[in-house]
Amino acid sequence: MGVPLAVSPELDPAPSSADGEPAASRRGRAILFTAFEHSGDAHAAPVIAELKRRDPGLIIYAWGGPLMEAAGATLIASTCDDGAMGLHGFRKIFAVRSEIQKLKRWATQHRVLVHVPVDSPAANFPICQHLKPKGVRVAHLVAPQLWAWGAWRIKKLRGCTDIVMCLLPFEESWFKKRQVPAKFIGHPVINRELDTEAMGKRQKSLPQGSPRILLLPGSRSAEVKANLPLLVASFVELADRNRGAAGLIVATNDKLARLARNAIRDMPVGLHLIVGDVEAAIHWCDVALTVSGTVSLDLTRQHRPMVGVYRTGIVSWLGAKLMLRTPFRLLPNVIAGREIVPEFVPAPPWLSARSIVEAATRFLKDSKNVAIAAEELRRVALRFHGRSPAIAAADMIQRLIDGRPVEDPKAPPPATVDPEAPAEAKRK
Repeated sequence: MGVPLAVSPELDPAPSSADGEPAASRRGRAILFTAFEHSGDAHAAPVIAELKRRDPGLIIYAWGGPLMEAAGATLIASTCDDGAMGLHGFRKIFAVRSEIQKLKRWATQHRVLVHVPVDSPAANFPICQHLKPKGVRVAHLVAPQLWAWGAWRIKKLRGCTDIVMCLLPFEESWFKKRQVPAKFIGHPVINRELDTEAMGKRQKSLPQGSPRILLLPGSRSAEVKANLPLLVASFVELADRNRGAAGLIVATNDKLARLARNAIRDMPVGLHLIVGDVEAAIHWCDVALTVSGTVSLDLTRQHRPMVGVYRTGIVSWLGAKLMLRTPFRLLPNVIAGREIVPEFVPAPPWLSARSIVEAATRFLKDSKNVAIAAEELRRVALRFHGRSPAIAAADMIQRLIDGRPVEDPKAPPPATVDPEAPAEAKRK
């Protein structure tokens, strides 16, 4: 959960009434979304689009990104430029604090009925704490990962939310046990249809060879810098062991593609780089070496075996060892409650490519291991079956707008595994 650099907003772009107050705000129908990372922009956009589809006259303001704006929000500030994790985020704390102060000033001029903070609790909690006492209803989109670390913040969350909309199946029960209203809505990565025919056509333009090894270095600059050299070294060793291997790096955008090219002075034989189209790349691959993050759910959706990696500095690694409460950190393993695919998350600076190579070789040399991992990943994906995250989130927000209860109190929570339980207990 990163803390990204924000830029200065235009404080009043909305149409105003005769008395100078935005017309929609005066009617009390305005909603504010606040997101501070690329992933938050992506999570919020379909919800905004669904709300606008239902009520085209609904005014939606956003501290966010281009996807939210394209979905129909009035963008007040661009705050989803490039996230950061761990210690890298400290350099941006003062910029975020400045942006929060601007938002607070903006809120004195605009009436907001519902606030939808999207992930990034370090940036969003102060905003929630400012708006909630003023009568603004708060619906968190993406549950803060307090189950992983920072559980002491549960009291703070309890006091500044009306509902937490959870993307992972175990989160609803975890928060409800701690007296925080919560609802599992599904995950937009898994709960969207796959066009396998179209992916099959697109993968024909990807490199030929066998085995096919996919490298996913992350969606943040710091992640790419820290992890790509290790992933490339792992591919080189795998290619030495598997003559004819083909490798593919997928960069999230052009900026990260340039960063990747600069990090790899001499592209190894058989390794290629593309920008985007991660779905076709996953369909193409036999195994993926991936930086820990949401992309592990993209891989889960297509039941592709993976090795999870997240290399950090020594201080961050030690801090994670002390603070992280869950025995697993790669999302498929967290959801399953056991290690169904290998993970090195977090990984110390001295993690060698050899460790990753040995883990990947389990899949490349034994099809039985591939079949077992694929079945386990299929079971994880089934936990999301039948969910429509954007529709469910829009329903929650609409209930808050209308003053109705946000959920049926008699509805049972989804069956789940406690992510904090010891790994040994979960295997029984």
